[in-house]
Amino acid sequence: MRLIAAFLKLIRLPNLIFILLTQLLFHFSILHRVLKPLGLQPAINGMNFVLLAVASVLIAAAGYIINDYFDINIDQVNKPRQNVVDVAISRRWAMLWHFILSSAGVVLSLWLSWQTGLWYIVLANTLCVMLLFGYSVALKRKLLSGNVLISLLTAWVILVLCFSEWHLFKNATTELVEASNKILRLGFLYAGFAFILSLIREAIKDMEDVPGDVKYGSKTMPIVWGIQATKIYSAVWLVVLVAALVIVQFYVLQFHWWWPVVYSIGCIIAPLVYVFIKLFKAHAPPQFHHLSNITKLVMFTGILSMLFFYYYL
Repeated sequence: MRLIAAFLKLIRLPNLIFILLTQLLFHFSILHRVLKPLGLQPAINGMNFVLLAVASVLIAAAGYIINDYFDINIDQVNKPRQNVVDVAISRRWAMLWHFILSSAGVVLSLWLSWQTGLWYIVLANTLCVMLLFGYSVALKRKLLSGNVLISLLTAWVILVLCFSEWHLFKNATTELVEASNKILRLGFLYAGFAFILSLIREAIKDMEDVPGDVKYGSKTMPIVWGIQATKIYSAVWLVVLVAALVIVQFYVLQFHWWWPVVYSIGCIIAPLVYVFIKLFKAHAPPQFHHLSNITKLVMFTGILSMLFFYYYL
């Protein structure tokens, strides 16, 4: 049981559940609701959707494993009690599990692409495996590049489903083009939200991890630019995100969607304002860890807001 618990900790089970939930909500609350009135089903549906979700989870799990594999020394400084690799699971087994899970994710993606004709899926997911490996080996310790990469991969969890309906653009029917536009707008709205919030969270995590990163020669933003400049960088993105969300609320109000607006203000915008206020007062790793957890919670509440589209579309 202890080994199973260590493995689940290694693959970040809560994060994997979050990835699965994100794709489930976008699939059923947006894709199905937009296409159902037209008598259509999503291009990736039924068992094919299950395969896509499983492939996404497997590739993400492999990414977490390889990240911990290469971060053993840094984590001994930053998170000494959270280490799994070389404590409960050997390095050799960690690398083997990375290979097994990433390979399974690519194989499932290949089968899905063959079944649906959407070959971008296997190509993109294979690229994700390589990028996650490259991130763990080198990019994570580079200025900005690692943060941008993780943010793009976070957005991809939604965009992989969004792009599957691109074929609707090719149809001359006005209703199908409008449906495609709606899917793309909502897809890029949530992907953009996930991208910007990930940029903010990664910068905050970098400030939290400075002690270990400095010791082992990483060139992250707070080390190269300084803590204060990194706070300003994060604050700018917070302002951009909050401003965009406020604009969205004014747009939604014209449809008299009162509950989504109340939810967004209370569960998404207000916590982001809290992070903005507390950001410049934070100076110790525990304080940055707290703010990182708040941004993670906001990511969760933001994704949950997809449920409103199930009732309002």
